[in-house]
Amino acid sequence: MKPAESIQTTPAAPVGPATAEKPRAKYSPLAAFWDTYRSSSYGLAGLVLLGVIVLAAVAAPILAPYDPSKLGDQMLGAPSLSHLMGTDGMGRDILSEVIFGTRISLMVGFTSAIISAFIGTIVGAVSGFFGGLADEVISKVIDVFLLMPTFFLILIIVAMFGNSLLYIMLVIGLTTWPGNARLMRAQALTLRERTFTQAARAIGEGNLAIIFKYIVPNGIYPIIANTTLRMAGAILTEASLSFLGLGDPNVVSWGKMIFEGRTYITSAWWAAFFPGLAIVVTVMAFYFIGDGLNFALDPKVRRDAR
Repeated sequence: MKPAESIQTTPAAPVGPATAEKPRAKYSPLAAFWDTYRSSSYGLAGLVLLGVIVLAAVAAPILAPYDPSKLGDQMLGAPSLSHLMGTDGMGRDILSEVIFGTRISLMVGFTSAIISAFIGTIVGAVSGFFGGLADEVISKVIDVFLLMPTFFLILIIVAMFGNSLLYIMLVIGLTTWPGNARLMRAQALTLRERTFTQAARAIGEGNLAIIFKYIVPNGIYPIIANTTLRMAGAILTEASLSFLGLGDPNVVSWGKMIFEGRTYITSAWWAAFFPGLAIVVTVMAFYFIGDGLNFALDPKVRRDAR
């Protein structure tokens, strides 16, 4: 009698800590945002440019070859190995002034834009959420501000009340909020009708709690993108004021450098060219970042780009 054929079976792999399936890492909203943002070439270029500019501002005492306020013997010296961007009409090194001027421009841009974003967000959220008479009055105020020539208003205020750097930042921020307010108002008009807002009202949450817990966090995304453009606008405004002689005379400013170098534009072009180039590059960086943020935060923009 033939022995029964043995049936060979593959032993089951032991299940233990070494072979157990590892839980998948959660895909955070921040990672999703970054994946979308980096697909924008303009956004990445702006981020790199801004990184270089911020690094120059932070490390200005190390990177600047000379003291920006030090007067030299070589006045209106052309760009050379000792002065890569030349010297101005008082013998100061232009490269050092440009590097230290980065601090002023970034300070003006960030501070003014944050003030504008804060006021615009609060005013727009209140206007859109409450509606009725409050919305009508606030909308009229916003329209009045939008119709006014903002730069000339800033020009008049600074000329009348003072031109210190702090005052300039406050004036720019306090006169440029209506754009953010209009954006936030449009978001609030939609969000107040959403289910989660109605549910919060049904369980007894107050109006202020609903505004700051649901309306503002969900409607802030267009404000974030617009704020980067406001930073660029604030830098241009400060440079324009300094060019007109209404900037703070106690700080190193790109606009003031252009104002001082305009006299020598035909004989010493570098005195006004390099600070002007710095303004162009910085403003371009903020515009590129704004383009990337708009691409990452607005599904409609991404759909149109495909």
